[in-house]
Amino acid sequence: MPSVLIVDDEQHIRLLIEQTLEELEDDGVVLLTATNGNEALDVVENQHPDLVFLDVTMPGRDGFEVCRTIKHDLGLAGTYVVLLTARGQAYDREQGLAAGADVYLTKPFDPDELLQLARRVLGPGVGAG
Repeated sequence: MPSVLIVDDEQHIRLLIEQTLEELEDDGVVLLTATNGNEALDVVENQHPDLVFLDVTMPGRDGFEVCRTIKHDLGLAGTYVVLLTARGQAYDREQGLAAGADVYLTKPFDPDELLQLARRVLGPGVGAG
């Protein structure tokens, strides 16, 4: 069963992303959430989500560190990681991609774009209806 992890320390952002992706639940996609980097890594280790929407600026472990841990330390290179951040400078984008992010999107984001991205990553039969 495919799953998506939404990681953001701001509750309203988590809820917005959850609401954006909730129609995927009709196709059996499980939506998981975490409020910080440590919680995110616990979920990743236990649930192995297919797709992670990951905030960069969080207390404790930031999104760059979490992404690096997912992609390199945990050996989950196949986990698709989307960094979502207000940090839109070229340096930040380069740092995110160097950490292993598959996509680097800046806030504010287009909810339709997130949904299309999730459908594309999760593959045929997910959210096609």
